[in-house]
Formats: sequence, C-alpha cells, structure tokens
Amino acid sequence: MSVYGYARVSSKDQNESRQIDSLKKFGAEKIFVDKLSGKNFNRPQYLKLLRRLKPEDIFVVKSLDRLGRNYAEILDQWRVITKDKGAAIVVLDMPLLDTRNRKDFLGTLIADLALQIMSAFAQIERDFIRQRQAEGIAAAKARGVKFGRQPLPRPENYLEVRDLWRSGKISARKAGKILGVNHQTFLNWARADEN
Repeated sequence: MSVYGYARVSSKDQNESRQIDSLKKFGAEKIFVDKLSGKNFNRPQYLKLLRRLKPEDIFVVKSLDRLGRNYAEILDQWRVITKDKGAAIVVLDMPLLDTRNRKDFLGTLIADLALQIMSAFAQIERDFIRQRQAEGIAAAKARGVKFGRQPLPRPENYLEVRDLWRSGKISARKAGKILGVNHQTFLNWARADEN
C-alpha cells in the first residue's frame, strides 16, 4: 500500500506549499503537483499519479476543489479511483470524504452523498469565478481599459517598406525582416492602414 498526495494550483505564480505541508503531515510518500486549472482532468501529474495507483493505495488531496471543479468529471474520477483502481480517497478538509474505513453500504452512501454535494459546490464556485471575471472585464472595458499587448510602434522606415511591398518588389517576410518584426505584424500594420 502506497500513499500518494495530489496538489493543484491554478497558475504558476500561486504557491502550493500549504497543500504539500498538509499532504506530508498526513503521510503522503510521493506528492504530484499540477499548476493548471481545475476545469478538467487533462493534467500531466494527475494522470501520472492515476497510472501508479494500485488496489489498496491511498489517494490524498487537501480539499475537493484541488482535485477539480467540474461536477461531472469529479464524480467520474472518484469512480475511477475507488472502483476501477480499487484505491481509497482521503479529502483532508472533508472527513466524510474518506473511503478508507467505512466500505459498507451506509459508509458508501454517506461518502457518495457528501461527494455529490461538495462537487456541485465546486462547480458552482467555478461558474461564479467565471461570471465575476467576465463582469470585471466588461466593467474595465467600459472604463476604457485596454487588454492585451500594447501595439508595437512602427519604425521610421515603415512607409517606405510598405510601399515596396505593395508594389510587389518585396515579400511580406522580407518587409518584416527589414523592419525587425515578424511578417504577421507587418501584415497587420498594412491591413490597418487600408481601413
């Protein structure tokens, strides 16, 4: 029997150390960490952990939302881990979601109900995050905030190079090379001039 920990943060600038400390304290021998969104389970370290799981192993995670935020996929992965792989799951922040001990009908029923409720909350929270993000972006745009990279300033010789390109004397790639930008940037500038 092996104890595997799983930690996940949504982006590279977030810190997973709090999760790792909890997993180590529990006794996780090997910890897998992904720095990706919880919207689906196509995560390299999660998939690697899943391949290693054997019957009677323990899969431990700090909280259910670290496992994922998609209701249907959480339920599916729970089934894969507990039924297909025959491993136990422990969710440290939710003692009801510990499949190690009570494998009788009542224990399974309680864990399944708690899982469905908590998975639904994880999905709702993900939906709220997406909604708040969209509202924030819309409000910022209404205030005139510009998103994305700032456009590159056009070099002094841009008009000459553009005219050479328009007359067919040079290619867009050659124009970009002369101006020190890629050809797509050059073409974007040329199209903007036409509008």
